[in-house]
Amino acid sequence: MSELFRFGVSLPKGLLNKFDELIKKRSYSNRSEAFRDLIRNELIKKEWQEGKEIAGAIILIYDHHKRELVNKLVDIQHDYQNLIVSAQHIHLDHSNCLEMIAVKGKPKNAQKLADTLKSVKGVKHGILSMSSTGKRLA
Repeated sequence: MSELFRFGVSLPKGLLNKFDELIKKRSYSNRSEAFRDLIRNELIKKEWQEGKEIAGAIILIYDHHKRELVNKLVDIQHDYQNLIVSAQHIHLDHSNCLEMIAVKGKPKNAQKLADTLKSVKGVKHGILSMSSTGKRLA
């Protein structure tokens, strides 16, 4: 375990009350855990902006009855095989499917792949969620 340091933070009472409500809703055990999470989130955003390697997921919802849609999505994924770690296909109901595509690489490449997949006619919704590989986080 890394060495811990204690420090004080001054906040207006109203802001602290809102923060306490937020950490209670999100089930943090204490303020320190919530502060650590907020700091990590900002450091991860900085990694994205600097183009450092990310890990993430692209989530797609689409109608599998749409002609040639699945083939188009697979063809695009083959073009990005150096970025894609894995993909999982889930049948939500008779018509709708969910595809989860795990990615690892440069943020701009992950965003390009997500944008390319989302723009295919027949994709109902798509979103990219980027995180860190964890290598640069304490």
